[in-house]
Amino acid sequence: MATACPPRLIVGLGNPGPNYADTRHNAGFWLVDRLADQLHVSLAPQKSFFGLVAKAGERWLLEPGTYMNKSGQAVGALARFYKIAPEEILVVHDELDLPPGGIRLKQGGGNGGHNGLKDIQAALGSPNFWRLRLGTGHPRSLGLNQEVVDFVLHRPRAEEQAEIDRALDRCLLAWPLLAAGDFAAAQQQLHGKAV
Repeated sequence: MATACPPRLIVGLGNPGPNYADTRHNAGFWLVDRLADQLHVSLAPQKSFFGLVAKAGERWLLEPGTYMNKSGQAVGALARFYKIAPEEILVVHDELDLPPGGIRLKQGGGNGGHNGLKDIQAALGSPNFWRLRLGTGHPRSLGLNQEVVDFVLHRPRAEEQAEIDRALDRCLLAWPLLAAGDFAAAQQQLHGKAV
C-alpha cells in the first residue's frame, strides 16, 4: 500500500444535543471528544463550519452540529475552506455491521446505508475519505426486536458500552499511527484481537 497522507481533518459523527449524547449513533462524537482531551484542545462552536471545531497543530477536529443526515454541510465547509482533500479526512462513525467493540479502518467504499457517510460523500464529491468504523452491533445480532432507526438512537446496554469504551481506548492507543498516516500499521493494530 502506498504511503497515505496524514489526516488533516478528523470528523466524529453524531447528533447534537443532550437527548442524543449517549446513543449508539454518537460513537463518532465519543472518540473525537476523547481525542480532543488527549491532544489538550477544546472543541468550540464555529458557525461558519456548522459544528464544534478544534485545531491541534496542523490538524482539525470536527463534530458537525447538524443532524447526522446533514453531516456533509459541516465537513464540506471546513474541507473547502482549508483545501483539505478527501484522502486527508478521517470520519469516525458507528457501525451496525460490527459487534460492540469491533473496529475497522478503511478508505473509500460505499456508505452501507449510513446517512452521515452518504451526505459527506455527496458534499465532497468523492468516497475516498478514510472511515474509522466503531461497532455497535445490529439489533438482530444482539437478539433485539428493535427497528434499526430506534436502535441507533438508544444508548447501548451496559455490557455493550463496556466493549465500545474498550474500542475507544484502543483507537486512542493507535492514534500516533493514524496521525502519521501509517494506516496499514494502524489497521494491523486495530483489526487485531483486543488484549
